[in-house]
Formats: sequence, C-alpha cells, structure tokens
Amino acid sequence: MIKELKQFSLNDPDMGQLRILLMGQIGAGKSSFVNSIKSAISGRMATDALADADAGTSFTKNYKTHYIKDGKGRLPFAFNDIMGLEPNESRGVHTDDIVSILGGHVREGYQLNPTCPLTQEKPDYNSSPELKHRVHCLVRVVSANDLYALSDGLKHRLRTIREKASSLEIPQFIVMTKVDNACPEVKRDLRNIYKSKAIKKQMETCSNELGIPVSCILPVKNYHEETKTNNEADVLVLEAVTQIVHAANDYIWTLQQE
Repeated sequence: MIKELKQFSLNDPDMGQLRILLMGQIGAGKSSFVNSIKSAISGRMATDALADADAGTSFTKNYKTHYIKDGKGRLPFAFNDIMGLEPNESRGVHTDDIVSILGGHVREGYQLNPTCPLTQEKPDYNSSPELKHRVHCLVRVVSANDLYALSDGLKHRLRTIREKASSLEIPQFIVMTKVDNACPEVKRDLRNIYKSKAIKKQMETCSNELGIPVSCILPVKNYHEETKTNNEADVLVLEAVTQIVHAANDYIWTLQQE
C-alpha cells in the first residue's frame, strides 16, 4: 500500500499536487489524521500538523497545506487543514470561506476569521484560480463518539457545503476517527473493525445524518498517544488515503475532458 502511494502518478502531471480539503468539528481529529498519514507512510511517528490536546477551541487558524514526503520529495497529493466547524458560526470556520476554498479563491496562509469571511475585495482573494488551486476532494473528519451531537445549525451548514461541492462535482468522503472508542472489540483488536456491528451502525448513522454513502465512509484509528506505528492502524489510514487520492485523480481527469 505504501509502495502504491509512493509511485502514485497524476492524470495531469502539471497539477503538482492533488488538493484534498479536510474539514470537521473541533476535536474530530483533522490534524491527527494528517499526522497519522505521514506516520504510516514514513514508518515513524510524525507531529508536523500540530493538534490541540485540549480541543476546546480550534488549534488551526490559517488555511494551510500539509505536504506528504517520501524521503525523495513531495508525493503528488497534499491535505489542506482549516479551522474546526462549530455550531456557532461566529466562532469556527465560516461557511462562506469553505465555499471559497472549494473554488480555489483562498490563498495559502490566509488567516481565517470566523466573523469576517473572505470577499472579492480583499487581497487574499484569488479571483482567477487555476485548476491546481481548487479542491479536488472534500473529506469530512468526524468522531465516531460525536455523531449524535450534531446540532440542527451545524447540519444545515454541512448540507450547504455538501451541495456546493456536489454542484462542482467534487468527490466527497467521510473519515470516521476514534473507532476504537466506539466498540470494545475494536479497541481490543483493530482487525475486528469490519466485523463490528457497533461500527457498522455508526457508519449507517453517519451516512443518514450527513448524506454520504456508506461506501464513502472510511473508518480509521488516528495515532494519538502511541510512540511507534503499528500495521493495524496503518492499514486503515493507508486504505482511506488510497481511496481519496484515486477519487481526486479521477476528478481532475474528468475536468480535463470537459
């Protein structure tokens, strides 16, 4: 699986990197997912994407790109991290900013402001984005523990973002984190994940709540307290990344045919 990702080639080599946007509630595990990807591919623990242990407020403030390296250089896919979503839009990332990011209008390093979304009049607004600036896959990161805690306001915002991504035909996935906390048998042995009725129920609930097919819901166990990688966690993370990058690659191929 690692070899396949390291040898992954783009349908359009001029793209440089596929751009995959991660979004989710505060504490869902976006930054930890990035670190888990880097750890699984490199074989050693990575902490490049800083994650807030408190998780009371969003640790990520800027629109930032996390590149994946293999020792020879960057792999042809990258992950963008943003502020966490909150029920109160005046605190977390603004829906309008996510919509602008999907279209490639937000420049790298822009500091997100929950109370003042980016507009066309501001210098950080990219009014003429190229295909490489746009999002090629949207990934919502959700915690298996928090599926029942989504407020109506947050569900509405997620629906707005999903509809915008759908109108752009951007592929969408859900990465479900903390699956080990949702089922004792999975906590005991991650290899039980696809045998677990509890995890299956969580995936079905997630599909119903967020409008994403079960086949596009990818359960993972992020590295959090571990000091060494292990095969069971790596396989789940690598399987998720493989599905995501192939869908993003198919998307840019489709756009070139139009």
